[in-house]
Amino acid sequence: MKTEKREVEIVVLSDIHLGTYGCHAKELHRYFKTIKPKMLILNGDIIDIWQFNKSYFPKAHMKVVKDIISFISSGIPVYYITGNHDDMLRRFTDFEMGSFKLVNKLAMEIDGKRHWFFHGDVFDLSMTSPWLAKLGGKSYDYLILLNRFINRALVFFGREKVSLSKTIKDSVKKAVKFVSDFEQTAADHAIAQGYDYVICGHIHKPFIGTMQNNFGEVVYLNSGDWIENLTTLEYNEGKWTIYDFHTDAIARNLEEEPQQTEAEEQSYQSLIEEFNFLTTVKALTK
Repeated sequence: MKTEKREVEIVVLSDIHLGTYGCHAKELHRYFKTIKPKMLILNGDIIDIWQFNKSYFPKAHMKVVKDIISFISSGIPVYYITGNHDDMLRRFTDFEMGSFKLVNKLAMEIDGKRHWFFHGDVFDLSMTSPWLAKLGGKSYDYLILLNRFINRALVFFGREKVSLSKTIKDSVKKAVKFVSDFEQTAADHAIAQGYDYVICGHIHKPFIGTMQNNFGEVVYLNSGDWIENLTTLEYNEGKWTIYDFHTDAIARNLEEEPQQTEAEEQSYQSLIEEFNFLTTVKALTK
């Protein structure tokens, strides 16, 4: 039975981290199968070039790439805003092909309100030390992998799943302060430039709320991630909402796709070979 797709005016995704163990590509592919967006904004860290390894890029991850290409082929505007894990792409800023555009930030008016989209790593002081930031990224990926093994064991014994990274973030005061400072800094910059809305990613914390300072206020939004939260921002009829895959029974219960045909398998292998150019580019930018 074919799933009827929801029409969504604008979809904002960030921090997918394709090419890492923590990425929930299967779930994202299922989400894509349930929606019909009029615009897609990819707000950074979509492909994790820092940790890109041609020995680990599963078919589920490639399906997400194919979903995005399908949107572009259909003429749907797709904006790719660069983040810190795909910062190599910043040298190609303003590249356009069909309905696809690569940018560092995006400003647009939506229903009479000024919106400012950017990933947010510019406000992260740890980014001033690239090797430390990349070490942290690799450690986070291994933590997520360890967390998956632990959760499988917990489920086997009838216990509830846990999130190690969330527990650590919520219990460490410095981490909590960093998130708070990040949100306020983004809001302060948006207020100073006269925006009504500021939309970020980077900190993997889905949120919608009004932020204030002595000069005004702005609505701050964060799309979360597809590592732990599995969240997205959706805009419809003048309102932003946070989509949560965990509460979407339709997407979660989609039937498994049939096995790939030989032609589809060859197409997949061809895409992998073409996609491996990232490894070469990554080596050249070290």
